[in-house]
Amino acid sequence: GLDRVRFAERVEAAFAVAAKRTRARALLTAAVIALVFGAVSIVLWLGGHDVVSGRISPGELSAFVFYAIVVAGSVGALSEVAADAQRAAGAMERLSELKETRPRIAAPEHPVPLPVPPRGAVELADLSFRYPSRPDRPALHGVSFRIAPGERVALVGPSGAGKTTVLQLLLRFYDPDAGRILFDGVDLRRVEPQQLRLRIGLVAQEPIIFAADVSENIRYGRPEAHDAEVRAAAEAAHATEFIDKLPQGFATQLGERGVRLSGGQRQRIAIARAILRDPALLLLDEATSALDAESERLVQAALDRLMAGRTTLVIAHRLATVLKADRILVMDQGRIVESGRHEELVRAGGLYARLAALQFDSEARSQKTEVRYAAQSDV
Repeated sequence: GLDRVRFAERVEAAFAVAAKRTRARALLTAAVIALVFGAVSIVLWLGGHDVVSGRISPGELSAFVFYAIVVAGSVGALSEVAADAQRAAGAMERLSELKETRPRIAAPEHPVPLPVPPRGAVELADLSFRYPSRPDRPALHGVSFRIAPGERVALVGPSGAGKTTVLQLLLRFYDPDAGRILFDGVDLRRVEPQQLRLRIGLVAQEPIIFAADVSENIRYGRPEAHDAEVRAAAEAAHATEFIDKLPQGFATQLGERGVRLSGGQRQRIAIARAILRDPALLLLDEATSALDAESERLVQAALDRLMAGRTTLVIAHRLATVLKADRILVMDQGRIVESGRHEELVRAGGLYARLAALQFDSEARSQKTEVRYAAQSDV
């Protein structure tokens, strides 16, 4: 196929560069060896004449030749040293560039501590933002809302409406161009980013699973946690039912990006990690959108336990997952266009009602199709 041809071309190009480098290195080494042996031969020729004429003794000639060979060997190694020095210079240049790079999101010189104990109150005040890569297109414009401690709020809307951007700003991956975000009454710009993120738990659509064992992946939420706490978090996330079946239980290596787990299992590991952290604010970004029905049921049960009594902001394309939200915020083109509960928004007949009608009708048709296929297969 085309991918195989492209891969072969890249491999051939890399091989050609490596072969060229090897040939150049071989020629340089051969030239150095030739010069060394040529110099030693000249020394022996001239020294032999001096020994015959009696100007030096054979012992002096032998010592001189020995020292000459030692010096020549050291000079010959200079070619290798020069190549290593050149590679080191390139590496140092890249490291210097990295060291001189200033992060866009930096800790303030005098950070303000967050209140203890955390409450999880969130406020976005007249927020506007454009991504640095797309400065001509506003991602958010005049977004304002509050989330009370313990409240469950859902963000819904079409793709590109700005829902994930809100989460990225809450995690302070970016700073807004205008407006401000308050967490427990403190502006995020005045807070140490690490301290802020310690109070936030994130369960994303594609959770990050490290090339480590199950226990280490869950303990990433709170590194100092004991084994009993890790297991309790896994039980709360309904994860022990598959973890205990793994070859080595909690000590089983999961592979790069959790390749040995299914999508639902990876999600439950991420939920266990969030439970262990016990965050004041929980962010759910499409946590069940890519799961089958059985995995979604188990993950949703774990999420319900995690969200109980906790400030939660949910992003979901599947509206069935936000029916239990205390409040639903509908976003479109970077703005909040509607707010209310599911029943209120459906009665209002706006964007949410249109999205709900399209989605629920589509799901109903899919269920009818599945039932019809099942009936035909039984026959």
